[in-house]
Amino acid sequence: MSRAGKLEAGYLGLWALMIPLLALAADPPILRIETGMHTAAIYRIAVDAGERFLVTASVDKTARIWSLPEGRLLQVLRPPIGEGNEGNLYAVAISPDARTIATGGWTGREDNCCSIYLFDRQSGQLTRRIGGLPNAIDHLAYSKDGRFLAAGLALDNGIRIYRSDGYALAAEDRDYGDTVNGLDFATDGRLATVSYDGFVRLYGSDLKRIEKKPSPGGKNPFSISFSPDGGRLAVGFDDSTRIDVLSARDLKPVYSPDTRGIDNGNIGSVAWSSDGRFLYAGGRYYKKKGSCPILRWKDAGRGERSELPAASNTVVHLVSLKSGGVAFGTADPAFGIIDPSDQNRLFRTAAIADFPAAGEGFRLSQDGATVQFGFDRWGRSPARFSVNQRLLETGPLGGGLSPPLTRAEGLEVTGWENTSEPKLKGLPLKLEPYEKAHSLAIAPDQQTFLLGTSWWLRLFDRKGKQKWEIPVPAALAVNIAGDGRTAVAALGDGTIRWYRLADGKELLALFPHNDRRRWVLWTPRGYYDASSGAEDGSGAAQRAPSEAGGYYDASSGAEDLIGWHLNKGPEQAAEFFPVSRFREVYYRPEVIAKLLDTLDTDQAIRLAGRESGQRKPQAEVADILPPVVRILSPEEGSEAKEDEITVRFQVRSPPGAAVTEIKALVDGRPRATEYHLDLAEPEFEREIRVPLPERDSDVGIIAKNRHAWSEAAKVRVRWAGRSAVDLRSKLYVLAIGVAKYRDERLKLAYAAKDAHDFAQAIARQEGRLYREIHPIELLDEKANRDAILNGLDTIQKQTTANDVAMIFLAGHGVDDANNFYYFLPVGADTGKLKSTAVPYSEIENTVKNIAGKVLFFVDTCRSGDLMGGRRGPADIQRIVNELASAENGAVVFASSTGNQYSQEDPKWENGAFTEALVEGLNGARAEGGRVTINLLAFHISERVKELTKGTQTPPVPKPSNAAVGDFPIAVVIQ
Repeated sequence: MSRAGKLEAGYLGLWALMIPLLALAADPPILRIETGMHTAAIYRIAVDAGERFLVTASVDKTARIWSLPEGRLLQVLRPPIGEGNEGNLYAVAISPDARTIATGGWTGREDNCCSIYLFDRQSGQLTRRIGGLPNAIDHLAYSKDGRFLAAGLALDNGIRIYRSDGYALAAEDRDYGDTVNGLDFATDGRLATVSYDGFVRLYGSDLKRIEKKPSPGGKNPFSISFSPDGGRLAVGFDDSTRIDVLSARDLKPVYSPDTRGIDNGNIGSVAWSSDGRFLYAGGRYYKKKGSCPILRWKDAGRGERSELPAASNTVVHLVSLKSGGVAFGTADPAFGIIDPSDQNRLFRTAAIADFPAAGEGFRLSQDGATVQFGFDRWGRSPARFSVNQRLLETGPLGGGLSPPLTRAEGLEVTGWENTSEPKLKGLPLKLEPYEKAHSLAIAPDQQTFLLGTSWWLRLFDRKGKQKWEIPVPAALAVNIAGDGRTAVAALGDGTIRWYRLADGKELLALFPHNDRRRWVLWTPRGYYDASSGAEDGSGAAQRAPSEAGGYYDASSGAEDLIGWHLNKGPEQAAEFFPVSRFREVYYRPEVIAKLLDTLDTDQAIRLAGRESGQRKPQAEVADILPPVVRILSPEEGSEAKEDEITVRFQVRSPPGAAVTEIKALVDGRPRATEYHLDLAEPEFEREIRVPLPERDSDVGIIAKNRHAWSEAAKVRVRWAGRSAVDLRSKLYVLAIGVAKYRDERLKLAYAAKDAHDFAQAIARQEGRLYREIHPIELLDEKANRDAILNGLDTIQKQTTANDVAMIFLAGHGVDDANNFYYFLPVGADTGKLKSTAVPYSEIENTVKNIAGKVLFFVDTCRSGDLMGGRRGPADIQRIVNELASAENGAVVFASSTGNQYSQEDPKWENGAFTEALVEGLNGARAEGGRVTINLLAFHISERVKELTKGTQTPPVPKPSNAAVGDFPIAVVIQ
């Protein structure tokens, strides 16, 4: 068994390598989690010769390309995947010139063979597949001159070496007795390998083997690294805490670094510093204060040892950097860089909850609709999610929920806590080899019990006979509802899933993001509901510390936390579409609300339709696909000296769905558009001229067909031209607030004051962050329908590409019987919304057509009771997510979610949202004298929760994949 398989079995609870694979099916769409970061262990990392890019490969079945030194996500590489292990990536390499990414693992199995996939780094396209390999690929490495690619294979299949000018086989060695986990090239072309057969092998620059010797420090050598001068080899072991330094001429032992005091696990990953002065190592189980440090020895491994903080789980791979220090990848999953001064210069970790050993902290309500869990290991950072209310709560929680029942008379289940030998009344329960039990729940009637294991959920009867089994990625905690109808499991991929206890059919899945705010809830068929959330557009976590010492993570919008993976055959990269692209069909909160009552999706759809009197469209994902865009030029990090740049891009759209519109985005805002196209070709290339600001910026391209807009393809362009003296923007403000409605039933206390206070707070920024500020205030009687429409028209026309626009709405917002949203002006008649209210379409058209950056603040009360009981409250979550989508590109701050009241109080003389907003603009959480989007979002979220005692939770999404970073919107006024 390879180390990949051991690590999965021991840590991730994914399917083991020896489980037979199902063949890649007829490629039905697959729902996948997408957080902008890996969700399972990172096995390998690689860095190009220029150290501009870092690539990571994970058993979450993706490889990812990150910019250096920022660590910004540039591309997600998606090979074809299938059930079980198919698509798990254990190896990755980047060519020295950074043009090609090679990755592989348990990949491309056809006729009992495996494949290496070669991707173009710039476009992310799969350009070649090297097939015919007899088993999984555990390691890949390019030679330093880029002429060769070496692959180490699992079991006794040895190595293969390919010429990179066409990837023909250049050499091979099949004389191996076990998995090859380590490969390294010297600068002169020599190659060294280590294998679980216990041997170290050395090959000359002609690729012929010149030495083969047993490894002195352990039976399972895992990694090997040439010293920069090529004279020594460092070897780390998977079954030992020893490290050996060998001669790179004859493999004779030279010395071993001091590892005294390291008496558990291993330190199997090794790398040298670029100048050869230091030796680095990391591994598994060697933990100090709850972490797995990276060790560093002076004097090339002969000197003093120091410990550098890295991550909380196994350090799987280390890569030396020419700039000094090392890059590392871990099983958390996490990756980072330790610089020459021993500081973490870059660190990215997962956005998933850490469920292990939840124990009694994993609790359920009687009907199974409310679940309690911990975001952090051992049940710490407790949270509670209600399916009925679609509400995620954190902090102090009440009682009323029950832990799993693990003891009952006549049902003595033992060995179920992290062992491979669970028993019922002393008799073993049958598991797969290497499968480990993690969790147990006995049904309320005590006739069955649920066992959660590394790879399965298994339901047994009282006699130990298995009734059903469901494959899962590690059932770390399980529980059964008190009514006995549903089972719930917390899984290793960070999801919580509901199952029908009678037959194991999956009903619902919840992904609670580790920022403790965003969540998405979906059915196996893809119907979903989602909170609104915050996004920085980069795919990388942007965090601000909370007062409790936790972190606010603003990495992606809630609707984009899951999506559909579509295989395109063995020779093409798969495609991925966030569920937000299919909002019109699959956003079905009313179906979610009925599912745990009916325990059947079809019945929930029928019931929801009858109650609403509406029939939602039905379609298969494959029939409503948006286009896919890839930028061909300029390359990432290109310099621009002129105020325009030519972007060449490729677009693919399904047959029968012609591309009708293309937009170029700069920092998430539309800058150039081609309308009324009829590009019926399924694939084409095109160019567009894009105006640039005089600063570094992110340029994106999106395309639209009759189904939806594409995701944005992006590149970072660095400004190298001359800049004007004053780069500050103009700010245009439209503040609308209605409290004194003509209809007395609609009267509010502070909506008009909210709008005025906001406008006053931002007006103080004139001459500071903004060169000029041009405000329009429409309060109470002045906020009639025509004035609001004129205000929207004015701010759209006045704002240029270099300016910022802010729109603030305070008052009532309602949905009509057909789910169309309206803002109510002063003279609104709720019985005549079309003629007296402001439709959402006018707001949306303004937002998407403003040339500059747009910030939209909406503080509208929950007003379902104003519609004569005909329907519920306005669905503000849907509206917020639509405005923040890539094609609209706004930063949206909303006062509350769709099922909450937006509260106001005489103590504040404002609504809670505006009270927090004004505090934030005045610098409540400023850093370095500036208030940024993320800092403002964090303050509003925390402060509104405090003011309303947790009953109001403002959502703050930013544009989805539209490259809007965290930028300042105010400076602190002393």
